[in-house]
Amino acid sequence: MKKGILIVLLSALVGGLTAHAVVNGMQEDFMDQAGGEGQSEYRTINLDNDNWPDFTYAAESAVDAVVYVQVVSTSSSSDDLSSIFEYFFGYGTPQQREKVASGSGVIIREDGYIVTNNHVIEGADKIQVTLNTNQTYDAVVVGTDPATDVALLKVEAKGLPTIPFGDSDKLRLGEWVIAIGSPYNLRSTITAGIVSAKGRSMPNTSGEFKIESFIQTDAAVNPGNSGGALVDKKGNLVGINTAIISQTGSYAGYSFAVPVNMVKKIVSDLIDFGSVKRAVLGITMQEITDKIVEDLKLSSRNGVYIVEVSKGSAADKAGIKAGDILLTIDDVKVNSFALVQETVSRFSPGDETVVTVSRDGKELKLKVVFKGAEQENGEEASDGSIAFYGSYIQEAPKDVLERLGLNAGVQIVELGQGKLKEAGATEGFVILYVNDQPVKKPKDVIDIVKKSKRSVFVEGVTPSGRTGYFGFGL
Repeated sequence: MKKGILIVLLSALVGGLTAHAVVNGMQEDFMDQAGGEGQSEYRTINLDNDNWPDFTYAAESAVDAVVYVQVVSTSSSSDDLSSIFEYFFGYGTPQQREKVASGSGVIIREDGYIVTNNHVIEGADKIQVTLNTNQTYDAVVVGTDPATDVALLKVEAKGLPTIPFGDSDKLRLGEWVIAIGSPYNLRSTITAGIVSAKGRSMPNTSGEFKIESFIQTDAAVNPGNSGGALVDKKGNLVGINTAIISQTGSYAGYSFAVPVNMVKKIVSDLIDFGSVKRAVLGITMQEITDKIVEDLKLSSRNGVYIVEVSKGSAADKAGIKAGDILLTIDDVKVNSFALVQETVSRFSPGDETVVTVSRDGKELKLKVVFKGAEQENGEEASDGSIAFYGSYIQEAPKDVLERLGLNAGVQIVELGQGKLKEAGATEGFVILYVNDQPVKKPKDVIDIVKKSKRSVFVEGVTPSGRTGYFGFGL
């Protein structure tokens, strides 16, 4: 009997060793066929409980801070009978009609500050927000920023639930996020997806100034989600859901959110000032093409190519030049127009930072002091010209004065966005009088305008030699 048991045990041991040898041999053959000897790659991944897509904590902790926003706007319209009277007799009876729309919002402070989208509340006559507990409050607009499609509302309440701000810079591609909002009036709806891309922008056919560097996700977002929360697995706010790309108007696979790091600065400005104090670097740029790589003999495509530097801008003062490759802003790598805009948008006029540019194959670190959208009157540019309401003026050169038969004057050497351009001024115009007082130097112009109370009237000569006039209010 004992001899039989021993034979069985030995047979099992031999069988196990044989099977082990066969399996190892098959693995070696497979690896040889797949990658060849020494070419195999191994990756270690962490699949602990924290990395599984369990959104219960994030959803339960954030849902109460996402509100339903109802917007009522009033428009005038005429019925058929009124239209007939208006056509024949010039009068009618306009009918006041209410239009009701809705969206979502996110409570960011327990004393009643709520972030939403500008397009949700634009043109509103009345705004109401409803909490997840069905409490309803009347809301007022604190401020809006159409360039980023962000708006800030305020309700009179205390102790409201909030969502803490996260860090949208630390989001990783493929990371799980959830979207919370009220699509199609289905309140407190939660959907999930992953971060599909960062730094996305959309085609801008309206010509309006936009700052877009969206977080792209595949979390389902539909009409009514606008202004709602994009939340990470820890329950932190990482974005404000804003837009979708769709041919039908409904979710078609991708949605877009304004990064919370951009939202934080906008909200802070709207609370403190009622408007956004936007920093401007002052460059025109384009993404790096094959031709730029070849012409400049670049070793990589990192950064953006600087096409032009605006006179007197923060970039000009910092020593940035056309033809430089902008690599980083405040240690943030910028490889697209959208990322440059997003990074600069976090600063205010007067803030300082360091940018890195590549010039002639060498990296340079330059200190930048950001300026506002319009330079202050009287500020001198690098070429000696003086800022004047978005444009630049300087003492008219002798050859210009001789050609036009003048003794003295102040020439507009660069016409930018601002009051002069809006008033119809032209580049090359020579200013002779401001408010009936003769001027010879830019300082004369600045001093007279400073003393003006309501308006400025300018007389001078156009580049073609004709007498010209323009004026603007202060």
